[in-house]
Amino acid sequence: MKVTVPVPGVARLAHAYVSCYVLADEDGATVVDAGLPRMWGMLPRALAAVDRRLADVRAVVLTHAHFDHVGFARRAREELDVAVWVHDADARLAAHPYRYAHENPRATYPLRHPRAVPILGAMLAAGAARVHGVENVRRLVPGGRLEIPGRPVVVACPGHTDGHVALHLPDRDTLLSGDALVTLDPYTGRTGPRIVAGAATADSALNLASLDALAATGARVVLPGHGEPWTGGVVEAVRCARAVGAA
Repeated sequence: MKVTVPVPGVARLAHAYVSCYVLADEDGATVVDAGLPRMWGMLPRALAAVDRRLADVRAVVLTHAHFDHVGFARRAREELDVAVWVHDADARLAAHPYRYAHENPRATYPLRHPRAVPILGAMLAAGAARVHGVENVRRLVPGGRLEIPGRPVVVACPGHTDGHVALHLPDRDTLLSGDALVTLDPYTGRTGPRIVAGAATADSALNLASLDALAATGARVVLPGHGEPWTGGVVEAVRCARAVGAA
């Protein structure tokens, strides 16, 4: 487990090659993505890094609804009595987080990309095979601010999933990119700005096209769902991702 504060008021909780985030302001805290089940017990430490507690959590927002982002969402809703927000196009996936579309067969990736084996193993140890879906979610709408702590602007960026979104924090010059743009691909083990391989991406061409929406934010810092934060600007990150292309 690793907890850092990459920008003021934003804590990053990284475990088993998965990252989730806490946004803090005077109104409380928002958890962005719910990682894997074992990360629930680590959440208090991430909250403490920005001077917040579990009782301060007001919402959970999912950038998308794959199992490694839904991990403790149901538990947070039940134990903290908070809403879980997700795009309408990913609401069904949130309830069934293993039933996701992907372009390429998954079984061949560990054979072709042995660097991914320890990554996938760590995710399994953190509960990747034991994620419960979450229903009765609140539907977020891209293009506006969410009236929750951090007041993120919702940016539509489909492709990795049908309802993938990113969250822009203009006052902190930061973009939480989910898996639309990562710096570690769990399915290949490759690092640097890129999109996730077709083993977990529904439409790579659409994902690459959606990077325009991320670049338009002009954010200096990119906080991805997998891999280390990127501080070289989202425009450069998008350029790098497009140069790499689909995997």
